[in-house]
Amino acid sequence: MSTVVAQSLHAFGLRSHVANNVFFFDEQIIIFPSGNYCVKYNMDQKWQKFIPGSDKSQAMLALSISPNRRYLAMSEMVQEKPVITIYELSSIPCRKRKILNNFDFPVQKFTSMAFSPDSKYLLTQTSPPESNLVYWLWEKQKVMAIIKIDSQNNTVYQVSFSPQDNTQICVTGNGMFKLLRFAEGTLKQTNFQRGEPQNYLAHTWVSDDKIVVGTDTGRLILFESGDQRWETSIMVKESSSDMKNLERVQESESLIEFPTLSSPVPSYEQVLASSSHSQLSMPQVFAVAACSKGFACSAGPGRVLLFEKVEDKDFYHESREIRVPMDPQSNDPSQSDKQDILCLCFSPSEETLIASTNKNQLYSITMSLTEISKGEPAHFEYLMYPLHSASITGLAACIRKPLIATCSLDRSIRIWNYESNTLELYKEYQEEAYTISLHPSGHFIVVGFADKLRLMNLLIDDIRSFKEYSIRGCRECAFSNGGHLFAAVNGNVIHIFTTTSLENISNLKGHTGKIRSIVWNADDSKLISCGTDGAVYEWNLSTGKRETECVLKSCSYNCVTVSPDSKIIFAVGTDHTLKEIADSSILREMSAFDVIYTAIVISHSGRMMFVGTSVGTIRAMKYPLASQKEFNDYQAHAGPVTKMLLTFDDQFLLTVSKDGCLFTWKVFDKDGRGIKREREVGFAEEVLVTKTDMEEKAQVMLELKTRVEELKMENEYQLRLKDMNYSEKIKELTEKFIQEMESLKTKNQVLRTEKEKQDVFHRERMDELLDKQTRELQDLECCNNQKLLLEYEKYQELQLKSQRMQEEYEKQLRDNDETKSQALEELTEFYEAKLQEKTTLLEEAQEDVRQQLREFEETKKQIEEDEDREIQDIKTKYEKKLRDEKESNLRLKGETGIMRKKFNSLQKEIEERANDIDTLKAEQVKLQGVIKSLEKDILGLKREIQERDETIQDKEKRIYDLKKKNQELEKFKFVLDYKIKELKKQIEPRENEIKVMKEQIQEMEAELERFHKQNTQLELNITELWQKLRATDQEMRRERQKERDLEALVKRFKTDLHNCVAYIQEARLLKEKVRALFEKYVQRADMVEIAGLNTDLQLEYARQREHLERNLATLKKKVVKDSELHRTDYVRIMQENVSLIKEINELRRELKLTRSQVYDLEAALKLARKSQPQEVPETGPREDTVGAAPAVRLNEQEETGRIIEMQRLEIQRLRDQIQEQQQVPGFHPISRIRLSSLVKLDVNPEVQNN
Repeated sequence: MSTVVAQSLHAFGLRSHVANNVFFFDEQIIIFPSGNYCVKYNMDQKWQKFIPGSDKSQAMLALSISPNRRYLAMSEMVQEKPVITIYELSSIPCRKRKILNNFDFPVQKFTSMAFSPDSKYLLTQTSPPESNLVYWLWEKQKVMAIIKIDSQNNTVYQVSFSPQDNTQICVTGNGMFKLLRFAEGTLKQTNFQRGEPQNYLAHTWVSDDKIVVGTDTGRLILFESGDQRWETSIMVKESSSDMKNLERVQESESLIEFPTLSSPVPSYEQVLASSSHSQLSMPQVFAVAACSKGFACSAGPGRVLLFEKVEDKDFYHESREIRVPMDPQSNDPSQSDKQDILCLCFSPSEETLIASTNKNQLYSITMSLTEISKGEPAHFEYLMYPLHSASITGLAACIRKPLIATCSLDRSIRIWNYESNTLELYKEYQEEAYTISLHPSGHFIVVGFADKLRLMNLLIDDIRSFKEYSIRGCRECAFSNGGHLFAAVNGNVIHIFTTTSLENISNLKGHTGKIRSIVWNADDSKLISCGTDGAVYEWNLSTGKRETECVLKSCSYNCVTVSPDSKIIFAVGTDHTLKEIADSSILREMSAFDVIYTAIVISHSGRMMFVGTSVGTIRAMKYPLASQKEFNDYQAHAGPVTKMLLTFDDQFLLTVSKDGCLFTWKVFDKDGRGIKREREVGFAEEVLVTKTDMEEKAQVMLELKTRVEELKMENEYQLRLKDMNYSEKIKELTEKFIQEMESLKTKNQVLRTEKEKQDVFHRERMDELLDKQTRELQDLECCNNQKLLLEYEKYQELQLKSQRMQEEYEKQLRDNDETKSQALEELTEFYEAKLQEKTTLLEEAQEDVRQQLREFEETKKQIEEDEDREIQDIKTKYEKKLRDEKESNLRLKGETGIMRKKFNSLQKEIEERANDIDTLKAEQVKLQGVIKSLEKDILGLKREIQERDETIQDKEKRIYDLKKKNQELEKFKFVLDYKIKELKKQIEPRENEIKVMKEQIQEMEAELERFHKQNTQLELNITELWQKLRATDQEMRRERQKERDLEALVKRFKTDLHNCVAYIQEARLLKEKVRALFEKYVQRADMVEIAGLNTDLQLEYARQREHLERNLATLKKKVVKDSELHRTDYVRIMQENVSLIKEINELRRELKLTRSQVYDLEAALKLARKSQPQEVPETGPREDTVGAAPAVRLNEQEETGRIIEMQRLEIQRLRDQIQEQQQVPGFHPISRIRLSSLVKLDVNPEVQNN
């Protein structure tokens, strides 16, 4: 045997897949499985004691504790065989009492166990296909009875004894609920299942004959003597997300690669496999625990319900709800409370409830807290600290601090303290972490994630990344012993980085397979690596080349280490040996005796060596290695050891495994030579804190101190005032109540006398009223009899009258019917004739309507096509603008994110700028709304143009008719030629006037455009000045706030100084008060440093302000460009409108000319009819037409006046709309440039007529 000894100190981990994995030993000590140990943990004193499993144990399957808390039964697999070991817990240390390993019946493994109430008998259940239930007298290793529970290979989840009867047994499983009784050496079933079989997951005895059973569909059933008495279903509060949550749990569980025999049959995965997909959304009851008031049960992910018994009845009601809290350190806090609770346990006094989950976590809650939090669900707390829930892939320690760093496939990094056995830091990430290394100072870590390699700071309460390298899936990394370098593996290449400049100084290439392990020598001059290609290389970092190499392709290496003198390399791999390598050759090979070594470490003294195996054991050896089998084997983990290392002082061994557990071991050499040296300097207590955090905390402390002092003085003063006020009020109230009592007594006496008088008066009055009532009743009876006789006579007369009237009305009706029939015949004839006329008219009208509809549809199609084209153009334009805005927003967000990281102290100013950006966006949205409203106005104008086009078409029809008449009058053309020539002579000067007016209008429009540009420039200048004014206002407010703070400080100093003056006669007290004043007001900061900081802050603030002003200027330029684009669009639209209106005016002029010609021709026609053709003089028609024209032209002038008035009203309405839109901030009315031309164009026809 080796003289090197390892003692287990502390275990950080839980194996949640062991059946019945947590229970109480007493009020303060709990027992739970971790690795291949059972851990006794004191919750108050925080110590741990270990109950080791059997030698060569492969997996722990189930646990059970006796009711008297003296014995613990452990079901294991040892060399492929099932073993039940019973420990005596009362002895120190716990010793094995009995081992059950010889069985006369077929068995693969035991999945559930239970002790009888007197602890003499043990009940064990085997796995399918045997499914035997065995009843043991365990002290004598005697089987009392055995029965096959199920023949259909269904899973049995739990067996138990009645709490008072050794012979009463309950068995639950998939599709089975059985009660059995032990009698005459056999087990007989006493109940018969009724109804459909269900998947019963858990049960508990609430009394001698009552059992509560939970199913995988969220049902709770109470059985009494095998008969169902009560049933309820658990309500699902988050049913929509349950399926996703369970799928995520399955995915996270699949990360844990346990050996095939490590998880018992009633495990979480097998329960999920036995449940159908439709049942996954139901809350599954995995655990039920009984207490004196009722019972507790798991009710879906992260939820426990407490049920209490209803008095004098056989059913229970839900009293409280307890939830697993959300973890703020998780990368998804909403998923941290979605863990399935697999086991529940009450303390002996029922004061504490403990729960274990499928994520290897232990939670506890004090039951008195659940009673306080009625109405809202109570929340569990971590029993110890958050534990790893998946395989641990990385392990590291440092020199200056007692810290351990681990990373796991559960995407978390945890920093442990092996002196205090606590969790210092903990954080989860989005990606899996494969490797970790801790700087010797304990202030930095380097972590290899699935996507990147990150260098991180360990702050007092956080882990923050400050450098990232694009190395994906880094599986190995290590800081050098001096901490000035670190190495990271990328596939088959080793990258060397320096920690001072964080640069890559060299890359070591040579491996053909993946590198599995790297280690630095003592003076950091060389690096040793090994990989799956069977190569062990020693690299010289000064040259970046290999110095020695040893290649054995038949072996895939797992780990490598080097002796303290850097002469010998030790490597372990898949060939079941430990190799000593020196000078590129293998010196010797030590057999591993049928196990695979997965990790190796040697002490700094060079006298102790430890290796980890694939079965989870730790071997301690003495160095130099002996040729014989001299080593100590220690049962440690339930999975292969992934990493192990020794602390710098050779005091502690640290091991981690795929079972998610971390163990710390105390190691020493029995010869006394194991410890390298005593620590001359204690562990460092410094921690990293950011400057902003310190300043904020110091400021908060100062404010709180001053606030506490102020509150103390204020409270004392208020208490004195309240005491005085209350004493005065009490005096006043007592006097007042005495006076009121005396007055009430006198009032009571007066009221009594008045009551007596009133009673006498009321009696007399009642007698009088009764006499009067009897007399009046008799008189009324006589009068009513006479009235009845008179009314009867009137009724008979009226009946005769009604008969006569009825006869007369019947005669009149007959006469009316005859007259009515005659009149109806006449009317039908008349209206039928009229109907024929109307139908003919209606057909003609319908034909006209159809013609108009066809024309309308054609125009409608053309308008819709034009509008669709315009809408598409506008849509593309605004989509482009939106993309530009999004890109600018993204760029601004990136800049603000960078500025937030660099300048946390200026975060408030950045937030103000972000608010300004939001206001600009809001203004932009308003402008877009204005644009949309203007587009609506344009559509309205187009509709009006369309309507006017229709009127023009009507008038063109009239013109067409007139042209026909004109063709008839062509024979009088020779008479009217002279008149037409004269009219043309009159039109030419008018056209010249129109040209001059148009030129004037164009000049005015150019002038208006120039004025508009000046206005926009002035508006931009105004907005810039407003923004500067706001900034100066904010600075002025801050300065005023500083001034108020300084005034408050001076006031406090004056009050304290005034208090000091009271002790001016007592020198000692005065000195103490003055010193306190000095410490309070002068010790805050060095004035020189504050001044320096203020100048730096001002310079930084000025630089930041200039940067933001530049950004704001660019944004303004963009806004101006966008407004220019909008302006050009509006100008184009208005020009189109102007051209349309010009066309309308020209058409009107042509219409007027044709009308005048028609009227002249009509007048000439009339004259031609009156006079003879041969006597017509050449000047005659001219005089008559001139005489007839004024009346016609008077009508023309009225019509044009009406048109001009309508156009003026329309222009006024548009101007009012533009003035309203001018009030919107940032909107520039472009359309007003062209409005004047419209008015002038409308006035031109009036000028022509005049």
